[in-house]
Amino acid sequence: MESRENGIGGTRRPRGRPRDWEDKTSQNTIKSLDRAMEVFEFLSEAQGMTLSEISSEMGHSPATVYRILVTLETRGLVEFDVEEQLWHIGARAFVIGARFLRRTQLVDRARPILRRLMEETGETANLAVEKGGSVLFLSQVETTANIRAFFPPGTLSPLHASGIGKALLAEMEEERFARFLKRSDLSAFTEHTFIDPGALRHEIEMIRARGYSIDDEEKNIGMRCIAAPVFDMNREAIAGISVSGPTSRIGHDQIKTLSRPVIEATRELTKAIGGVVATRQPT
Repeated sequence: MESRENGIGGTRRPRGRPRDWEDKTSQNTIKSLDRAMEVFEFLSEAQGMTLSEISSEMGHSPATVYRILVTLETRGLVEFDVEEQLWHIGARAFVIGARFLRRTQLVDRARPILRRLMEETGETANLAVEKGGSVLFLSQVETTANIRAFFPPGTLSPLHASGIGKALLAEMEEERFARFLKRSDLSAFTEHTFIDPGALRHEIEMIRARGYSIDDEEKNIGMRCIAAPVFDMNREAIAGISVSGPTSRIGHDQIKTLSRPVIEATRELTKAIGGVVATRQPT
């Protein structure tokens, strides 16, 4: 007899989520778990805090925070320094984060490409994606030079002050880009940061024309970055690759030369993940 899915008397296929998946009301959330995750995320950003400091800044009672921290400690997600009396993020958090990075073939396929890019340019090579309105760095191959850029996996950077961020902005549909300009706080990090929507729009148009973006000391004085997008099978920009280093080594007269291996790296990764390579040629 043929079984029916979800039918009376038939077999039910395992579901990945319940029918009330979209219902995010309090009846479908675990308040104690939610509070624990708040403490965990807060500690991961702050690092090295006493129980009193965490309790005071988060507005929770010391007893509640302590129970949460002890529970997280048993799972290795946080650690306690007895001598300093400080709580830190734990090694287990890194292990779990690393598993997230392995979830996609993007990181694995990118590693050899990033290494070749670093060897060819002599500068640090980076891979990042857009996440929640920011740039999330997934992988990096550092140069062996003494002075170098450092964006460890998990680092977040604003889209408008990042080489990869601006490369991804340049690939956004106009409607989405317009929403970004309207809703985003274009914070200034240096005197070179694009904080005027009109100026940023002009910069994005230039990036679209030449095929690569430049972070010209817009996030950190003395550091320069060149980036280009990686595309999926639908020709949608899903990531970016960049090289970054000090302005003493990446001068303005070297930007165009360095942009070519960056673009080649993005094309190689695009093909490696079954994506469609951009047709326009950089100027």
